[in-house]
Parts: sequence; structure tokens; C-alpha cells
Amino acid sequence: MLIDLKDIFKIYNEGRESEVRALDGITLTIDRGEFVAIIGASGSGKSTLMNILGCLDIPTYGDYFLDGADIITRSDRQLARIRNREIGFIFQGYNLIPALTAYENVELPLIYQGMGMVKREERVMAALERVGMEDRWRHRPSEMSGGQQQRVAIARAIATHPPILLADEPTGALDSRTGHHVLEILHSLHREGTTVILITHDTGIAATASRIIRISDGRILADGPREEVLP
Repeated sequence: MLIDLKDIFKIYNEGRESEVRALDGITLTIDRGEFVAIIGASGSGKSTLMNILGCLDIPTYGDYFLDGADIITRSDRQLARIRNREIGFIFQGYNLIPALTAYENVELPLIYQGMGMVKREERVMAALERVGMEDRWRHRPSEMSGGQQQRVAIARAIATHPPILLADEPTGALDSRTGHHVLEILHSLHREGTTVILITHDTGIAATASRIIRISDGRILADGPREEVLP
């Protein structure tokens, strides 16, 4: 078992009239090597769940074990290290640094790891080649299309060789053809052993996953194979 959430709550303004339960008792396990889609409408709690899964936030109550490690007890510094080494993030908005080239954007997490220059260069170019962007390595985000920026974002996410990829609406800002290409890259990585967690509101995108978790009002409504969860 790679991910183990037990009775997770995320509550804002607890005890007040304006209290919001973004997550309301989530219990969930994900095994190493799975391809899971978490689906829900806007406001369902799926983004809050992603933030907790990615160690970007901690729950109000509950337990989270990542590969056996108790995440709740970790310091901010330890959580940053886990994010850098264990989890690759892919966002709808790409989150590339505008002033940096494609190469430099992909290189950044490797610098944070303290990796040497020669090994960094190998990792960066291998990641860019993997997503078909090796010939655009000198280009900045403003010089690339949305699809190209997303592929660079994927290269940045996989350059550290993380065991987990968290993809939050990775095709949301792309046309259908480019979005399909991005999904193909994710599935290729999954076939090689990466655990992929895909956050989406789109049932068509979710249907490409082997397991689907449907969430609403901070609770899991359904969890199982796509043929059982999707209509």
C-alpha cells in the first residue's frame, strides 16, 4: 500500500456559523502502480484532497501514511523534501516560471535536490525528450503553445523520477488533440510503474483510468473500476 488515508477531515472556520467541511471523513487507499482518477464537480473537495495527497496541506483531523511514513507528524521542511523527491505535480495552469527557459524550468527541482550538473543535464534532456520537447529547450513559456508548456511541465514533474504523479486537470486548458497526447504520456509513464493520480471534472478524461473515485461534498460516493462508477 502506497497511500493510506484514514477518516480525513479538512474543516475551515470550525465551530463557526461559516464552517465549511471541504473533506468530510475520507478513507482511501491507493496501491503502488495504480492509475486512479478522482472525479467531482467544482466545490466537491477534489482539489482539497489533491493538496493533502500531495503534502501541500495537512488535514484538520485524520491520519495520512505515505509509503508507511506518518505525514501528519512531519515538519514543513520534511514535507518539502517529500514533495521534491516522492511526488511530481502537473497543474492545469502549467506553473512554469516565465523568466526561465524550458531547460531551466525542468532543472529547478533537481537543483533543489542538490544534484550535480552533469547528472542534471542528463535528467533534464531525457525528460524533455520523453515529452517531445528536446528541440525547444531554450524557449521560454511565452514562446510556446499551451500544449508545449504542459509537456514541459510534465518533463519537470518526471525529471526527479518520482514514484507518484499528481495531475490536476492536466488537459483542462488544452484542445482535445493536445489533451489526448498529454494523457498518452501519463499512461506511458504508468505502464513503466509510476503511480498516477488524475484529478478531473471530466468523465471522458476519468474514463481513461482503471479506477475511479467519485467525490461530492467532501465525501466519497463511489470507488471502483470505471465500468462500475461511470454511467
